[in-house]
Amino acid sequence: MNKLIILIFAILFLNNCSFNKDLNNSKDNEQLKDSSIKKLFDEKKIFSQEFNPELELDLTNIQIRKNIIENKNNYGFQNYEGLFNKIANYKFSKLENINDINYKPLFLSDGIIFFDKKGSILRYNEEGKVIWKKNYYSKSEKKLKPKLNFLNDNGNLIVTDDIAKYYSIDINTGELNWSKNSKYPFNSEIKKNKNKFFVVDYNNTLRCYYLNDGSECWNLQTQESFTISSLKYSLIIINDLIIFTNSIGDVTAVNAETGLIIWQLPTQSSSIINEAYSFKISKLVSDDNSIYFSNNKNQFYSIETKTGSVNWINDINSYILPIINDNLIFTISNEGYLFVIEKNNGNIIRITDLFKDYKTKKRKNIKPIGFVIGNTNLYLTNSDGKMVIVDLKLGNVINIIKVSKNLTSQPFLFNNNLYVIRNGSIIQYD
Repeated sequence: MNKLIILIFAILFLNNCSFNKDLNNSKDNEQLKDSSIKKLFDEKKIFSQEFNPELELDLTNIQIRKNIIENKNNYGFQNYEGLFNKIANYKFSKLENINDINYKPLFLSDGIIFFDKKGSILRYNEEGKVIWKKNYYSKSEKKLKPKLNFLNDNGNLIVTDDIAKYYSIDINTGELNWSKNSKYPFNSEIKKNKNKFFVVDYNNTLRCYYLNDGSECWNLQTQESFTISSLKYSLIIINDLIIFTNSIGDVTAVNAETGLIIWQLPTQSSSIINEAYSFKISKLVSDDNSIYFSNNKNQFYSIETKTGSVNWINDINSYILPIINDNLIFTISNEGYLFVIEKNNGNIIRITDLFKDYKTKKRKNIKPIGFVIGNTNLYLTNSDGKMVIVDLKLGNVINIIKVSKNLTSQPFLFNNNLYVIRNGSIIQYD
């Protein structure tokens, strides 16, 4: 009997404690709703208005770049007069299962190289005629519609793709030198340094291969994510440092000879791991001393090359490659604003609206694809298939030209000509 009484009192006591706990939690929740309590991590505001739009840039001392520094993605200002006459059309069978054209032709002094929907590689002459066409995929591989990336290695074409194959062919004849398979598909640019080339796969692994036979010299895996990124990863080479991005926003510097990490900069919290598909980061670009990049989380970074320490961060929402010239950086936000930034301190000196001629409802569905700068004009392609031509000095839109019905690539400048990829052809303008 005594034991039963003790048990009843114990149950009543525990229930009372639970009630008090629930009451306290209820009070806490009411306090959290109080407007006087501030969030520690408010979302950063995205610029949606112009700043200093009347400011004229002094471009009298601009440096026109003759040679693009590919290993640093440093394109700068290039020589292009912008006559905008179509002078060649390089046709290929339309690519399938794509949401964007995030590919680049290989430019040669006497033509270009690109690929078609079955992974066939085509070499064109300057008039757009096919010199040779080669395909090194089996029937089952062709059904996967491989997408290719190219690197020119002194007359040999290094190819990586998104079905885990990589190989080398002779640029002049198209004949195969060697062919290999990897564990994972590739998802980045290709860069070379001395006798090696480097590429990042979908597993966030940087892989180093020898150019002569494709054998692997080393690999370095960074943190995996559970989703596949919708954007290609970027890598640059500065001296003997390989610096690359992955799907969760880490920037890692590695010794090119040993594959050992020199430094690593995480730019996102751990929560991004499961959101990698929606996370987009621009290509890296460097002027040797610093590295610049931005993302769609409203962050534009300048970091120190040797140590990976942050020089400055600015609130700019963009995932397209910025362009550097002297002490100025140019980039375009996802909302269509052209930013001019002082390189040394990150100060924004001008913001101009390049989409002001679009109606409000329409501009919400338009995104910038990429841009180049030729002499003193900027050429921007958009997701609606149009190209916007901008007077860089004043920031004024000079013209808007239709180049495609829908999908288009970023513009490319080579040998005083401008190229744009449409799905099914590459258009060359003088």
